[in-house]
Amino acid sequence: MQITWRPLERDGDVSRARLPDSAFAFPNERKEPLTDEGHVRSAIARFGEVSGVSDAERAQAFANIKAAAQYFGLHVRASSWRDLVG
Repeated sequence: MQITWRPLERDGDVSRARLPDSAFAFPNERKEPLTDEGHVRSAIARFGEVSGVSDAERAQAFANIKAAAQYFGLHVRASSWRDLVG
């Protein structure tokens, strides 16, 4: 799965509207920003609540979350996006 997430290079706070698509777990829908550790944890916790996305988009979002988690030094216990959907 292609990872589209990229660390945000910013000078101060950036409003959600001004974030690039690459800052989101679900870039096409601009859902679940991954801008810091707290947002990564939130994206993991809310993953199953995201509606209107395909399995392929969920797979991409999971890859983005794992990349962001690694960047911020977090461990993701789930091995598949299906582990996050209850």
